[in-house]
Amino acid sequence: MSLPLFIARRMYGNSSHDDTERVSRPAVTIAMIGIAVGLVVMMLSIAISLGFKQEIRNKIVGFGAHIQVANFSRTDVYEMRPIVGSDSIVQLICQASPGVQHIQRFAIKPGMLKTDDDFQGIILKGIGQEYDTTFLANHLIEGVIPLFTDTASSGQVLISKQVADKMGVHVGDRINTYYIEQNVRARRFTVSGIFQTNFAEYDDRFFITDIYTASRLNNWKDADWVSGLEIRISPDASLEQCADEVGAFINSQTDRYGNAYLAQSIDQLYPSIFAWLEVLNTNVVVILVLMLGVAGFTMISGLLILILERTNMIGLLKALGATDQIIRRTFLYFSSFLILKGLFWGNLVGIILCLVQKYAGIIRLDPQTYYVEVVPIQLDIPLLLLLNVLTLAVSVFMLVGPSLLISRIKPAKAIRFE
Repeated sequence: MSLPLFIARRMYGNSSHDDTERVSRPAVTIAMIGIAVGLVVMMLSIAISLGFKQEIRNKIVGFGAHIQVANFSRTDVYEMRPIVGSDSIVQLICQASPGVQHIQRFAIKPGMLKTDDDFQGIILKGIGQEYDTTFLANHLIEGVIPLFTDTASSGQVLISKQVADKMGVHVGDRINTYYIEQNVRARRFTVSGIFQTNFAEYDDRFFITDIYTASRLNNWKDADWVSGLEIRISPDASLEQCADEVGAFINSQTDRYGNAYLAQSIDQLYPSIFAWLEVLNTNVVVILVLMLGVAGFTMISGLLILILERTNMIGLLKALGATDQIIRRTFLYFSSFLILKGLFWGNLVGIILCLVQKYAGIIRLDPQTYYVEVVPIQLDIPLLLLLNVLTLAVSVFMLVGPSLLISRIKPAKAIRFE
């Protein structure tokens, strides 16, 4: 064991019952509290940011998919020209990337819901029997999800709680929808279920029914025509890599009517939403910088008080032949022990708070504003370890400058210092 580390350990071990440290002990305690509080704030900031981004991404993927294949000449996200979505093209897409896990067809038709008292624009989304309804089932609050097929009209529809409350509609009610082209076409549905995702981008617009009805409303003559194909990827697959692989294959293909395919990831389909989510990263960086600065400066003040109170010891060590470098390293080691203690309590408190919020959901939010009902938490252990290492490294680095004060202390004066 090196001499600086040995002395630092003895100092740290005796600090709890050394009556001479009347001034430095409160300062050191405040410094450790500053480290702990800073780490808790940084941990919560990162966990909330990751949780919020994950929740929003899951809802977008749940309503759609990771990758969408549609007509290259599409005019809008909700105005799509048809493409051929036959079994053969689905099989070819599966072979394009090993990350492709599931492919499902959909057809959409813009329209309007009208009741006796109110009306609202809607996007009717038709899905087939292969459609993964897990997301809808997890957010279903009333009713059931019917078996949707591509061979017959079910006459049933799923709507959101926001629309149901606004229009005064309940499960089992009959509703009238209208679709305007050259002529106004009407369809009557029975509300089979009500879902709630708290994501207004979808809840205020989408009605879910069978793909057969949506195709008929679009006047499509080919049974293989769809608005697009939604591709789900494996949990361990890279979205960017899968999107590139699928795009490299499908973007050079055309269907039997000459329509060109276009593959886009959810980031490309909804750039404004994901740009907004990226702003959260800037907020987290600002919080990290501020908290690291607070933690570092509290340790600097504690170290300066500690050096002042240990002036006699510094003079004695210099008189015995210890160099400035050895003494500086001693105080840096001692400060590192204090920082590690602050990190320990910060991790303990931070993890407890994160787990309580994650499983108890104590802090709630307005879903109309934040899209979620409770503050979401996602703990990333590797990132948490990196945060601890970064806090320790930055705090110790900020102490290097103040430790130079030791070189100005003269042994003769320091030994007589009181």
